[in-house]
Amino acid sequence: MRYMPEPFKIKMVEPIKMTTREERKAFIRDAHYNAFSLSAEDVYIDLQTDSGTGSMSDSQWGAIMRGDESYSGGRSYYRLIEAGKEIFGYDYIQPVHQGRAAEKVLFPLIVTPGQYVISNMFFDTTRAHVGLAGGRAIDCVCPEGLDSGAYFDFKGNMDVPRLRSLIAEHGAENIAAIVMTITNNSVGGQPVSMANMRETAALAKEHGILVVIDAARYAENAFFIKEREAEFADATPLEITREMFSHGDVFTMSAKKDALVNMGGMLAVREDGPLVDAIKTRVISFEGYLTYGGLAGRDLEAMTTGLYEGLDYDYLRYRIGQMQYLGARLEEAGIPFQNPVGGHAVFIDAGKLLPHIPYDEFPGQALTIELYIEAGIRGCDIGSYMMDRDPETGEQQRAPFEFTRLAIPRRVYTQAHLDVVADALIAIRDRAADIKGYQITWEPKVLRHFTSHLKPVD
Repeated sequence: MRYMPEPFKIKMVEPIKMTTREERKAFIRDAHYNAFSLSAEDVYIDLQTDSGTGSMSDSQWGAIMRGDESYSGGRSYYRLIEAGKEIFGYDYIQPVHQGRAAEKVLFPLIVTPGQYVISNMFFDTTRAHVGLAGGRAIDCVCPEGLDSGAYFDFKGNMDVPRLRSLIAEHGAENIAAIVMTITNNSVGGQPVSMANMRETAALAKEHGILVVIDAARYAENAFFIKEREAEFADATPLEITREMFSHGDVFTMSAKKDALVNMGGMLAVREDGPLVDAIKTRVISFEGYLTYGGLAGRDLEAMTTGLYEGLDYDYLRYRIGQMQYLGARLEEAGIPFQNPVGGHAVFIDAGKLLPHIPYDEFPGQALTIELYIEAGIRGCDIGSYMMDRDPETGEQQRAPFEFTRLAIPRRVYTQAHLDVVADALIAIRDRAADIKGYQITWEPKVLRHFTSHLKPVD
Protein backbone atom coordinates (compact mmCIF):
# COMPACT_ATOMS: atom_id res chain seq x y z
CA MET A 1 0.00 0.00 0.00
CA ARG A 2 2.85 2.37 -0.82
CA TYR A 3 1.60 5.82 -1.73
CA MET A 4 3.22 7.25 -4.85
CA PRO A 5 4.77 10.62 -3.89
CA GLU A 6 3.60 13.70 -5.74
CA PRO A 7 5.94 14.86 -8.54
CA PHE A 8 5.17 18.49 -7.72
CA LYS A 9 5.23 21.05 -4.90
CA ILE A 10 2.06 22.64 -3.52
CA LYS A 11 2.24 26.43 -3.84
CA MET A 12 -1.33 27.41 -2.95
CA VAL A 13 -3.99 25.95 -0.66
CA GLU A 14 -7.78 26.32 -0.41
CA PRO A 15 -9.39 25.93 3.03
CA ILE A 16 -12.12 23.28 3.27
CA LYS A 17 -15.22 23.76 5.43
CA MET A 18 -15.71 21.16 8.17
CA THR A 19 -19.26 20.03 8.96
CA THR A 20 -20.97 17.78 11.50
CA ARG A 21 -22.92 14.61 10.77
CA GLU A 22 -26.18 16.30 11.76
CA GLU A 23 -25.47 19.23 9.44
CA ARG A 24 -24.74 16.84 6.58
CA LYS A 25 -27.99 14.94 7.16
CA ALA A 26 -29.85 18.23 6.81
CA PHE A 27 -27.88 19.32 3.75
CA ILE A 28 -28.54 16.10 1.82
CA ARG A 29 -32.22 16.08 2.85
CA ASP A 30 -32.61 19.66 1.59
CA ALA A 31 -30.90 18.57 -1.65
CA HIS A 32 -33.64 15.94 -2.12
CA TYR A 33 -31.00 13.22 -1.64
CA ASN A 34 -29.29 14.22 -4.89
CA ALA A 35 -25.58 14.88 -4.39
CA PHE A 36 -25.47 17.13 -7.46
CA SER A 37 -27.78 19.55 -5.63
CA LEU A 38 -25.46 19.97 -2.65
CA SER A 39 -23.60 23.22 -2.22
CA ALA A 40 -19.94 22.50 -2.94
CA GLU A 41 -18.84 24.40 0.15
CA ASP A 42 -20.69 21.82 2.28
CA VAL A 43 -18.53 19.01 0.84
CA TYR A 44 -15.27 18.02 2.53
CA ILE A 45 -13.74 15.69 -0.10
CA ASP A 46 -15.36 16.09 -3.50
CA LEU A 47 -15.02 12.94 -5.60
CA GLN A 48 -18.13 13.51 -7.67
CA THR A 49 -16.14 13.92 -10.86
CA ASP A 50 -12.62 14.39 -12.18
CA SER A 51 -13.99 16.65 -14.94
CA GLY A 52 -12.65 20.18 -14.65
CA THR A 53 -11.91 19.76 -10.94
CA GLY A 54 -8.12 19.42 -11.10
CA SER A 55 -5.41 21.90 -10.21
CA MET A 56 -3.56 23.68 -12.99
CA SER A 57 0.22 24.02 -12.93
CA ASP A 58 2.34 27.17 -12.71
CA SER A 59 3.09 26.72 -16.42
CA GLN A 60 -0.62 26.67 -17.22
CA TRP A 61 -1.30 29.76 -15.13
CA GLY A 62 1.61 31.48 -16.86
CA ALA A 63 0.21 30.47 -20.24
CA ILE A 64 -3.12 32.03 -19.32
CA MET A 65 -1.44 35.44 -19.23
CA ARG A 66 -0.44 34.96 -22.88
CA GLY A 67 -3.98 34.31 -24.09
CA ASP A 68 -4.84 36.07 -27.33
CA GLU A 69 -8.46 37.18 -27.06
CA SER A 70 -8.90 38.05 -30.73
CA TYR A 71 -12.30 36.99 -32.03
CA SER A 72 -10.82 35.19 -35.03
CA GLY A 73 -7.37 33.90 -35.90
CA GLY A 74 -5.80 34.39 -32.48
CA ARG A 75 -2.33 32.94 -31.90
CA SER A 76 -3.62 30.87 -28.95
CA TYR A 77 -5.80 28.93 -31.39
CA TYR A 78 -2.87 28.15 -33.67
CA ARG A 79 -0.75 26.97 -30.75
CA LEU A 80 -3.52 24.54 -29.74
CA ILE A 81 -3.87 23.23 -33.29
CA GLU A 82 -0.12 22.69 -33.59
CA ALA A 83 -0.06 20.72 -30.32
CA GLY A 84 -3.13 18.71 -31.25
CA LYS A 85 -1.71 17.70 -34.61
CA GLU A 86 1.59 16.67 -33.05
CA ILE A 87 -0.06 14.53 -30.36
CA PHE A 88 -3.01 13.05 -32.25
CA GLY A 89 -2.05 13.34 -35.92
CA TYR A 90 -5.46 14.55 -37.14
CA ASP A 91 -5.95 16.97 -40.04
CA TYR A 92 -8.75 19.01 -38.45
CA ILE A 93 -8.97 19.97 -34.79
CA GLN A 94 -11.82 22.10 -33.50
CA PRO A 95 -11.85 23.58 -29.98
CA VAL A 96 -15.19 23.49 -28.17
CA HIS A 97 -16.16 24.43 -24.65
CA GLN A 98 -16.37 20.84 -23.35
CA GLY A 99 -16.88 17.23 -24.38
CA ARG A 100 -20.66 17.21 -24.59
CA ALA A 101 -20.46 20.20 -26.92
CA ALA A 102 -18.36 18.08 -29.29
CA GLU A 103 -21.01 15.34 -29.07
CA LYS A 104 -23.80 17.84 -29.73
CA VAL A 105 -22.04 18.99 -32.88
CA LEU A 106 -20.99 15.55 -34.14
CA PHE A 107 -23.75 13.02 -33.61
CA PRO A 108 -26.55 14.72 -35.60
CA LEU A 109 -24.10 14.79 -38.53
CA ILE A 110 -23.28 11.09 -38.49
CA VAL A 111 -26.47 9.45 -37.14
CA THR A 112 -29.58 8.95 -39.23
CA PRO A 113 -32.65 8.40 -36.99
CA GLY A 114 -33.12 4.70 -36.39
CA GLN A 115 -29.46 3.78 -36.84
CA TYR A 116 -27.40 2.05 -34.16
CA VAL A 117 -24.23 3.27 -32.50
CA ILE A 118 -22.13 0.60 -30.77
CA SER A 119 -19.63 1.30 -28.02
CA ASN A 120 -17.37 -0.59 -25.65
CA MET A 121 -19.58 1.28 -23.11
CA PHE A 122 -21.33 4.61 -23.39
CA PHE A 123 -21.07 7.24 -20.70
CA ASP A 124 -24.16 9.24 -19.85
CA THR A 125 -23.77 12.29 -22.10
CA THR A 126 -22.62 10.25 -25.10
CA ARG A 127 -25.56 7.88 -24.75
CA ALA A 128 -27.89 10.88 -24.44
CA HIS A 129 -26.55 12.60 -27.56
CA VAL A 130 -26.88 9.41 -29.59
CA GLY A 131 -30.51 9.26 -28.48
CA LEU A 132 -31.13 12.95 -29.15
CA ALA A 133 -29.85 12.41 -32.69
CA GLY A 134 -32.39 9.62 -33.13
CA GLY A 135 -29.90 6.79 -32.78
CA ARG A 136 -29.98 3.68 -30.61
CA ALA A 137 -27.01 3.01 -28.35
CA ILE A 138 -25.68 -0.51 -27.79
CA ASP A 139 -23.03 -1.36 -25.18
CA CYS A 140 -20.55 -4.04 -26.19
CA VAL A 141 -17.88 -4.30 -23.50
CA CYS A 142 -15.76 -7.43 -23.19
CA PRO A 143 -17.07 -10.14 -20.80
CA GLU A 144 -14.19 -9.58 -18.37
CA GLY A 145 -15.34 -6.01 -17.85
CA LEU A 146 -18.63 -7.24 -16.41
CA ASP A 147 -17.02 -9.18 -13.55
CA SER A 148 -15.94 -6.60 -10.98
CA GLY A 149 -14.19 -9.11 -8.73
CA ALA A 150 -11.91 -10.73 -11.31
CA TYR A 151 -8.63 -9.12 -12.37
CA PHE A 152 -8.08 -8.44 -16.07
CA ASP A 153 -5.58 -5.99 -17.58
CA PHE A 154 -7.92 -4.41 -20.14
CA LYS A 155 -11.48 -4.55 -18.87
CA GLY A 156 -12.43 -1.61 -21.08
CA ASN A 157 -11.98 -3.58 -24.30
CA MET A 158 -14.61 -3.97 -26.99
CA ASP A 159 -16.15 -7.44 -27.24
CA VAL A 160 -15.05 -7.92 -30.84
CA PRO A 161 -16.83 -11.27 -31.47
CA ARG A 162 -20.11 -9.75 -30.27
CA LEU A 163 -19.44 -6.61 -32.30
CA ARG A 164 -19.08 -8.79 -35.39
CA SER A 165 -22.39 -10.47 -34.56
CA LEU A 166 -24.13 -7.13 -34.06
CA ILE A 167 -22.93 -5.91 -37.44
CA ALA A 168 -24.24 -9.09 -39.05
CA GLU A 169 -27.54 -8.82 -37.18
CA HIS A 170 -28.32 -5.18 -37.93
CA GLY A 171 -26.39 -4.66 -41.17
CA ALA A 172 -23.41 -2.36 -41.56
CA GLU A 173 -25.57 0.22 -43.34
CA ASN A 174 -27.67 0.55 -40.18
CA ILE A 175 -24.70 1.23 -37.90
CA ALA A 176 -23.74 4.90 -37.86
CA ALA A 177 -20.53 4.53 -35.87
CA ILE A 178 -18.50 2.52 -33.42
CA VAL A 179 -17.46 4.51 -30.34
CA MET A 180 -14.32 3.52 -28.42
CA THR A 181 -14.29 5.12 -24.97
CA ILE A 182 -10.72 5.34 -23.65
CA THR A 183 -10.42 4.80 -20.81
CA ASN A 184 -13.81 3.13 -20.42
CA ASN A 185 -15.48 5.28 -17.77
CA SER A 186 -18.72 3.39 -17.14
CA VAL A 187 -16.86 0.10 -16.63
CA GLY A 188 -14.66 1.67 -13.96
CA GLY A 189 -12.16 3.82 -15.84
CA GLN A 190 -10.76 0.63 -17.35
CA PRO A 191 -8.22 0.79 -20.20
CA VAL A 192 -8.49 -0.39 -23.79
CA SER A 193 -5.52 -2.30 -25.19
CA MET A 194 -3.83 -1.32 -28.42
CA ALA A 195 -4.47 -4.82 -29.74
CA ASN A 196 -8.20 -4.41 -29.12
CA MET A 197 -8.23 -0.96 -30.71
CA ARG A 198 -6.52 -2.34 -33.82
CA GLU A 199 -8.90 -5.30 -34.06
CA THR A 200 -11.98 -3.12 -33.62
CA ALA A 201 -10.79 -0.58 -36.18
CA ALA A 202 -9.98 -3.32 -38.70
CA LEU A 203 -13.49 -4.75 -38.35
CA ALA A 204 -15.01 -1.30 -38.75
CA LYS A 205 -12.92 -0.61 -41.84
CA GLU A 206 -13.95 -3.97 -43.31
CA HIS A 207 -17.58 -2.85 -43.13
CA GLY A 208 -17.08 0.85 -43.87
CA ILE A 209 -18.19 1.99 -40.39
CA LEU A 210 -16.91 5.21 -38.82
CA VAL A 211 -14.76 4.86 -35.67
CA VAL A 212 -15.22 7.62 -33.08
CA ILE A 213 -12.88 7.81 -30.08
CA ASP A 214 -14.24 9.28 -26.84
CA ALA A 215 -10.83 10.60 -25.84
CA ALA A 216 -11.34 12.22 -22.45
CA ARG A 217 -8.74 10.04 -20.71
CA TYR A 218 -6.32 9.34 -23.54
CA ALA A 219 -3.21 9.83 -21.39
CA GLU A 220 -4.26 7.47 -18.60
CA ASN A 221 -5.05 4.85 -21.23
CA ALA A 222 -1.58 5.32 -22.74
CA PHE A 223 -0.01 4.74 -19.32
CA PHE A 224 -1.83 1.42 -18.89
CA ILE A 225 -0.74 0.29 -22.36
CA LYS A 226 2.88 1.13 -21.54
CA GLU A 227 2.65 -0.83 -18.29
CA ARG A 228 0.68 -3.84 -19.58
CA GLU A 229 1.41 -4.39 -23.30
CA ALA A 230 4.97 -5.62 -23.90
CA GLU A 231 5.11 -4.08 -27.37
CA PHE A 232 4.94 -0.59 -25.83
CA ALA A 233 7.14 -0.99 -22.75
CA ASP A 234 9.76 1.36 -24.19
CA ALA A 235 7.36 3.79 -25.88
CA THR A 236 6.47 7.19 -24.47
CA PRO A 237 2.85 8.03 -23.59
CA LEU A 238 2.83 10.50 -26.50
CA GLU A 239 4.01 7.82 -28.96
CA ILE A 240 1.36 5.42 -27.68
CA THR A 241 -1.34 8.08 -27.99
CA ARG A 242 -0.35 8.84 -31.59
CA GLU A 243 -0.58 5.13 -32.45
CA MET A 244 -3.94 4.68 -30.69
CA PHE A 245 -5.55 7.61 -32.49
CA SER A 246 -4.28 6.49 -35.88
CA HIS A 247 -6.95 3.76 -35.71
CA GLY A 248 -9.84 6.22 -35.31
CA ASP A 249 -11.60 8.48 -37.80
CA VAL A 250 -12.99 11.12 -35.43
CA PHE A 251 -12.52 11.94 -31.78
CA THR A 252 -14.43 13.93 -29.21
CA MET A 253 -12.67 15.08 -26.07
CA SER A 254 -13.51 16.67 -22.79
CA ALA A 255 -10.20 18.39 -22.09
CA LYS A 256 -11.35 18.83 -18.48
CA LYS A 257 -9.82 15.43 -17.68
CA ASP A 258 -6.41 14.47 -19.08
CA ALA A 259 -5.69 17.89 -20.57
CA LEU A 260 -5.79 19.25 -17.01
CA VAL A 261 -8.00 22.30 -17.54
CA ASN A 262 -11.13 23.49 -15.81
CA MET A 263 -12.99 24.11 -19.06
CA GLY A 264 -12.43 23.06 -22.66
CA GLY A 265 -12.78 20.31 -25.23
CA MET A 266 -12.00 19.28 -28.79
CA LEU A 267 -13.60 17.65 -31.81
CA ALA A 268 -11.19 16.31 -34.43
CA VAL A 269 -11.33 14.53 -37.80
CA ARG A 270 -8.37 12.49 -39.03
CA GLU A 271 -8.80 13.29 -42.73
CA ASP A 272 -10.18 16.55 -44.10
CA GLY A 273 -13.39 16.15 -46.11
CA PRO A 274 -17.15 16.82 -46.18
CA LEU A 275 -17.59 16.03 -42.47
CA VAL A 276 -15.23 18.87 -41.58
CA ASP A 277 -17.29 21.38 -43.56
CA ALA A 278 -20.46 20.24 -41.79
CA ILE A 279 -18.76 20.48 -38.39
CA LYS A 280 -17.66 24.04 -39.06
CA THR A 281 -21.22 25.11 -39.83
CA ARG A 282 -22.60 23.64 -36.60
CA VAL A 283 -19.74 24.99 -34.48
CA ILE A 284 -20.40 28.54 -35.63
CA SER A 285 -24.09 28.10 -34.81
CA PHE A 286 -23.62 26.55 -31.36
CA GLU A 287 -20.14 27.34 -30.02
CA GLY A 288 -18.92 30.57 -31.60
CA TYR A 289 -16.33 31.29 -34.23
CA LEU A 290 -14.06 28.41 -35.30
CA THR A 291 -10.86 29.77 -33.78
CA TYR A 292 -12.21 30.06 -30.27
CA GLY A 293 -15.01 27.49 -30.15
CA GLY A 294 -16.74 28.81 -27.03
CA LEU A 295 -13.49 29.39 -25.13
CA ALA A 296 -11.40 32.39 -24.20
CA GLY A 297 -7.88 32.61 -25.63
CA ARG A 298 -6.50 32.02 -22.14
CA ASP A 299 -8.43 28.73 -22.00
CA LEU A 300 -6.85 27.65 -25.28
CA GLU A 301 -3.39 28.42 -23.89
CA ALA A 302 -4.00 26.45 -20.70
CA MET A 303 -5.32 23.51 -22.74
CA THR A 304 -2.29 23.51 -25.02
CA THR A 305 0.06 23.28 -22.04
CA GLY A 306 -2.13 20.72 -20.31
CA LEU A 307 -2.19 18.37 -23.30
CA TYR A 308 1.55 17.85 -22.84
CA GLU A 309 1.59 17.86 -19.03
CA GLY A 310 -1.07 15.15 -18.97
CA LEU A 311 1.27 12.87 -20.94
CA ASP A 312 4.20 13.20 -18.54
CA TYR A 313 5.16 9.72 -17.34
CA ASP A 314 6.09 10.73 -13.78
CA TYR A 315 2.78 12.54 -13.38
CA LEU A 316 0.83 9.57 -14.76
CA ARG A 317 2.62 7.13 -12.45
CA TYR A 318 1.61 9.27 -9.47
CA ARG A 319 -1.91 9.75 -10.83
CA ILE A 320 -2.63 6.04 -11.29
CA GLY A 321 -0.77 5.36 -8.04
CA GLN A 322 -3.42 7.28 -6.11
CA MET A 323 -6.11 4.92 -7.40
CA GLN A 324 -3.95 1.90 -6.64
CA TYR A 325 -3.31 3.07 -3.08
CA LEU A 326 -7.01 3.54 -2.34
CA GLY A 327 -7.82 0.24 -4.02
CA ALA A 328 -5.25 -1.59 -1.90
CA ARG A 329 -6.74 -0.20 1.30
CA LEU A 330 -10.24 -1.25 0.23
CA GLU A 331 -9.10 -4.70 -0.84
CA GLU A 332 -7.50 -5.24 2.58
CA ALA A 333 -10.81 -4.23 4.19
CA GLY A 334 -12.85 -6.58 2.01
CA ILE A 335 -14.77 -3.78 0.29
CA PRO A 336 -15.77 -4.80 -3.26
CA PHE A 337 -14.71 -2.62 -6.17
CA GLN A 338 -13.99 -2.92 -9.89
CA ASN A 339 -10.64 -4.72 -9.81
CA PRO A 340 -8.13 -3.54 -10.90
CA VAL A 341 -8.75 0.15 -10.26
CA GLY A 342 -9.10 2.37 -13.27
CA GLY A 343 -7.24 5.48 -14.27
CA HIS A 344 -9.37 8.25 -12.80
CA ALA A 345 -11.53 6.67 -10.12
CA VAL A 346 -12.22 3.77 -7.83
CA PHE A 347 -15.64 2.25 -8.54
CA ILE A 348 -17.14 0.70 -5.40
CA ASP A 349 -19.44 -2.22 -6.20
CA ALA A 350 -22.43 -1.00 -4.21
CA GLY A 351 -24.54 -3.89 -5.49
CA LYS A 352 -22.26 -6.29 -3.64
CA LEU A 353 -21.71 -4.08 -0.58
CA LEU A 354 -25.48 -3.51 -0.21
CA PRO A 355 -26.97 -6.72 -1.65
CA HIS A 356 -30.28 -6.22 0.17
CA ILE A 357 -31.07 -3.10 -1.90
CA PRO A 358 -32.66 -3.97 -5.29
CA TYR A 359 -31.46 -2.24 -8.45
CA ASP A 360 -34.62 -0.11 -8.68
CA GLU A 361 -33.91 1.31 -5.24
CA PHE A 362 -30.45 2.34 -6.43
CA PRO A 363 -27.69 0.90 -4.22
CA GLY A 364 -25.09 3.08 -5.92
CA GLN A 365 -27.00 6.21 -4.96
CA ALA A 366 -27.62 4.87 -1.45
CA LEU A 367 -23.89 4.42 -0.90
CA THR A 368 -23.22 7.88 -2.35
CA ILE A 369 -25.54 9.40 0.25
CA GLU A 370 -24.07 7.36 3.10
CA LEU A 371 -20.53 8.48 2.22
CA TYR A 372 -21.62 12.09 2.40
CA ILE A 373 -23.35 11.63 5.75
CA GLU A 374 -20.43 9.62 7.15
CA ALA A 375 -17.55 11.95 6.24
CA GLY A 376 -18.65 14.72 3.88
CA ILE A 377 -17.42 12.79 0.82
CA ARG A 378 -19.33 13.37 -2.40
CA GLY A 379 -19.30 10.52 -4.94
CA CYS A 380 -21.54 9.67 -7.88
CA ASP A 381 -23.86 6.79 -8.79
CA ILE A 382 -22.82 4.89 -11.91
CA GLY A 383 -25.66 2.38 -11.99
CA SER A 384 -29.35 2.03 -12.64
CA TYR A 385 -30.12 5.46 -11.16
CA MET A 386 -27.90 7.06 -13.81
CA MET A 387 -29.79 5.32 -16.62
CA ASP A 388 -32.86 7.11 -17.95
CA ARG A 389 -36.07 5.14 -18.35
CA ASP A 390 -36.56 3.01 -21.45
CA PRO A 391 -37.70 5.51 -24.12
CA GLU A 392 -40.27 3.06 -25.52
CA THR A 393 -41.72 1.39 -22.41
CA GLY A 394 -40.97 4.00 -19.74
CA GLU A 395 -39.72 1.24 -17.45
CA GLN A 396 -36.68 1.52 -15.21
CA GLN A 397 -33.62 0.21 -17.04
CA ARG A 398 -31.17 -2.00 -15.19
CA ALA A 399 -27.48 -1.20 -15.44
CA PRO A 400 -24.89 -3.99 -15.69
CA PHE A 401 -23.31 -2.62 -12.47
CA GLU A 402 -24.44 -0.76 -9.39
CA PHE A 403 -21.31 1.32 -8.83
CA THR A 404 -20.52 4.31 -6.66
CA ARG A 405 -17.76 6.18 -8.44
CA LEU A 406 -15.08 7.96 -6.44
CA ALA A 407 -13.41 10.13 -9.08
CA ILE A 408 -10.14 11.65 -7.87
CA PRO A 409 -9.50 15.22 -9.06
CA ARG A 410 -6.03 15.67 -10.56
CA ARG A 411 -3.31 17.16 -8.34
CA VAL A 412 -5.80 18.10 -5.59
CA TYR A 413 -5.98 15.59 -2.71
CA THR A 414 -3.27 13.96 -0.60
CA GLN A 415 -2.72 10.55 0.96
CA ALA A 416 -4.45 11.73 4.15
CA HIS A 417 -7.61 12.54 2.21
CA LEU A 418 -7.63 9.09 0.61
CA ASP A 419 -7.27 7.54 4.06
CA VAL A 420 -10.37 9.45 5.18
CA VAL A 421 -12.23 7.94 2.21
CA ALA A 422 -11.07 4.41 3.02
CA ASP A 423 -11.94 4.79 6.72
CA ALA A 424 -15.42 6.09 5.87
CA LEU A 425 -16.12 3.11 3.61
CA ILE A 426 -14.96 0.72 6.32
CA ALA A 427 -17.35 2.37 8.77
CA ILE A 428 -20.21 2.05 6.28
CA ARG A 429 -19.32 -1.59 5.64
CA ASP A 430 -19.85 -2.30 9.34
CA ARG A 431 -23.43 -0.97 9.24
CA ALA A 432 -24.28 -1.88 5.66
CA ALA A 433 -27.31 -4.02 6.58
CA ASP A 434 -29.08 -0.97 8.05
CA ILE A 435 -28.79 1.18 4.91
CA LYS A 436 -31.99 1.75 2.94
CA GLY A 437 -32.60 2.28 -0.74
CA TYR A 438 -34.16 5.31 -2.44
CA GLN A 439 -37.04 6.03 -4.77
CA ILE A 440 -37.44 8.87 -7.24
CA THR A 441 -40.16 11.43 -6.52
CA TRP A 442 -39.48 13.68 -9.53
CA GLU A 443 -37.33 13.28 -12.64
CA PRO A 444 -36.74 14.84 -16.08
CA LYS A 445 -36.88 12.71 -19.21
CA VAL A 446 -33.17 12.90 -20.13
CA LEU A 447 -30.04 12.78 -17.93
CA ARG A 448 -32.25 12.57 -14.88
CA HIS A 449 -29.54 11.88 -12.32
CA PHE A 450 -28.33 15.47 -12.44
CA THR A 451 -31.59 16.98 -11.15
CA SER A 452 -33.94 14.23 -9.90
CA HIS A 453 -35.49 14.33 -6.43
CA LEU A 454 -35.40 11.22 -4.24
CA LYS A 455 -36.49 10.04 -0.83
CA PRO A 456 -35.55 7.06 1.35
CA VAL A 457 -37.62 3.94 0.95
CA ASP A 458 -39.85 3.45 3.98
